[in-house]
Amino acid sequence: MTIFSAIVSLFLVFNVLGNIPFYIAVLKRYTPRRQKIILIRELFFAIIILFLFSFFGDSILSGIGISEGTLGISGGIILLLIAITMIFPKHSQDGLPDHEPYIVPIAIPCMAGPGSITAVMLYSQTFSSIWITPFIILCAVIPSLILLLLASNIKYLVGEKGLIAFERLGGLLICFIAIQMISGGAIKLVKENFPNTYQTEMHR
Repeated sequence: MTIFSAIVSLFLVFNVLGNIPFYIAVLKRYTPRRQKIILIRELFFAIIILFLFSFFGDSILSGIGISEGTLGISGGIILLLIAITMIFPKHSQDGLPDHEPYIVPIAIPCMAGPGSITAVMLYSQTFSSIWITPFIILCAVIPSLILLLLASNIKYLVGEKGLIAFERLGGLLICFIAIQMISGGAIKLVKENFPNTYQTEMHR
């Protein structure tokens, strides 16, 4: 996995375009200026949460005995489930908060949800430098913030059907990435548990 593919996959996991109708519904009672303040604040919280998992996620996994191969397979499965829900969406606006959103539901789970947290933890094990994953997070969050600030304009330009098309296309791309993660995790799991068998098969 390259840094660029990691940025693209994390941006797709955020699924900003597909969730634009939800963001608009949550923030519709506020003025445009207040909406921007809320979005910037919530994305700041999401960045902090993802940074924490980027720096300490590896230690947490090591402490509970989760290997890199297991993380790759489980992360791929979670991304695959997210991809399926994006390709076959069930949009609902039930249960929207009556108060101003604070951390939930925009920061968590829309931005820093199971998929993005798992992806960040996987990146922290994949790349050698501890600063690469925070860089990936920032590169994925910045275009997401821009799209959110332009949410009303984007919905007006492409309409509901256009947003659904973007969401399903993103889901398809995430599906490819998820399968690659699962296969890579399976190979690492074999290496970790059956090193001699793996080396024998590779030399045949």
